[in-house]
Amino acid sequence: MTETTLSSYVKEPLVFAQENFTSQEELFEQVYQKSLDLGWVREDFLERIVKREKEFPTGIQLMNFGAAIPHTDAECVREEFVAVITMQEPVTFYSMEDNTQQVKAQIIFVLGLNQPHAQLEMLQSLMGLLQNETVLSELLLATTENELVTTIKKNQL
Repeated sequence: MTETTLSSYVKEPLVFAQENFTSQEELFEQVYQKSLDLGWVREDFLERIVKREKEFPTGIQLMNFGAAIPHTDAECVREEFVAVITMQEPVTFYSMEDNTQQVKAQIIFVLGLNQPHAQLEMLQSLMGLLQNETVLSELLLATTENELVTTIKKNQL
């Protein structure tokens, strides 16, 4: 079994640096449109990721940042990816630990995985990353998609 590393799933068309989305819906719409155009997801990806996020929020409050790891059902995904989005202004998600608490997410990883075991490994890998404030700061400071990808690869995430 190959190791599930972030850098092997991060693909440039789905990396967004210093974005200005006003809501998670707008963010999901953008990721969906790009991945649909590429043929990486089915038409029902958007409605399912929105519904799943409402039922099982994925916001994570870290020491200095908020993050989110939205994902949806494996059958919606044709070609696996992890979209990475950093925000100029945070987008509100609800906390995975307490769905009444808001999290102002500055970095969002949208998982488009179609192997259930890969999803668990990727979540564990991302939890490790989210505990590394140094790398997170570097990701949040990246001003271009290329810098974001380079930071992920350089840190062998």
